[in-house]
Parts: sequence; C-alpha cells; structure tokens
Amino acid sequence: MTATHILIADSSSLTVVGAETLLKERADTRITKAQTGSQLVQMAADLCPDVILMGDQFDPAIDTLALVEQLLKASPVVRIIVMGTLSDGLLIRDLFAVGARGYLASGDDLPGCLRTAIDTVLRNRPYLSPTANAEYLVTMHSGDKDWKLDAEARSVLRLLAQGLTIGRIATQLKAKPRRIYWVREKLRHRFGATTNEHLISRAVAEGFGSFPE
Repeated sequence: MTATHILIADSSSLTVVGAETLLKERADTRITKAQTGSQLVQMAADLCPDVILMGDQFDPAIDTLALVEQLLKASPVVRIIVMGTLSDGLLIRDLFAVGARGYLASGDDLPGCLRTAIDTVLRNRPYLSPTANAEYLVTMHSGDKDWKLDAEARSVLRLLAQGLTIGRIATQLKAKPRRIYWVREKLRHRFGATTNEHLISRAVAEGFGSFPE
C-alpha cells in the first residue's frame, strides 16, 4: 500500500500540533511540514502531497482563501483540510467555493473527526465536522449563500484597510465607483459591520489581518 503523504502547515496552534500527534499514529502515513505560506505553496508543487492540513490563520502574510487558491494552482489534485478557530458558515462556504475539501471546527472532537476527515477527502468527498456542518447548513439556507468573498471583494477589503477612498479604489481597480460602493456594502453585510473600521476589525478576526499586496 502506498503511504498517504500529508503536508502540515505547522504553527503554534495547539489544534494543529494535536493533529500532527494523532496523524503520527495513523498507519501508512508520511508527514512533512511547512513553516510559512510561501514554503507551503512551494512544497505542494514539489512534493504533490495527498492532503494538506492547515490552520485557518496559518500565515498572517496571506489570507486563507488566497492561500487555498495558490495551493490548488500549485498542486491541483491535493485535498485541503482547514482546521478553523471560527465556526462561521460564510467563511466555510467561501473556503469550499475556492476548493477546500474539509473543515474541522476547533471545538469539535479532534481525535474522532480527524481520521474520518482524512479518509473522506481521500475518497474525493467533502468533510465537515459536526459544528462546521451545522453552521454551513444554516448559511446555505440563508439569503447570504449566493454572494461569495471573491478576489474582487478581497481586493476592495484590502484597499479599504489601507485607508483608500471609494474613488481611489475605483481608479485602482478600474471599476465604477457605484460598483465599489456595492461591494463595500456587501462586505459590511458579510462581516456584520456598520462602518469601515468595524468591517476591518471583523475581517481581521477571520484571518484577513495583514491585507497583503
């Protein structure tokens, strides 16, 4: 039997450290680790692992959605499982939209869920831990399910965080100001915010903290 290669995005997260300990007990499993987002992407391209296991705030230099997109570009067939500190149905929905295959909420039973998650994604089926699944189902039955935090929205979010006005953002993104106003209002609704400052603070809490160029 060919060993399952699992690439772990190593961090100080106790959840990820606990997952590594559990996976070492899994039969026919080879584990490698990356320390940064850029190293993770390079190792995904070079090693072609079967599964990538990463925390939702692994590298502050890049948001999790963008990192998932880069990983799948580097290794299109890899199955990505995110271990989340937040049980947010919208974030889970957005992660699945960009190609993640599994999501484990940190409050759920890690020993019971992790092995099942690995086996499930290796069969090319999605996996959500119980809390994540409940939050995801609530979101998919709400009016928010059809608007995703896509690349355009994340660009607007980043530029708002840099203090740019709507006009300057429109110029930089080569879009009409009314389009940027619309995206900003959708962002505020997405994060449950009423002001730009509130929007940015809520986005930071979901791992969009550094808003890199």
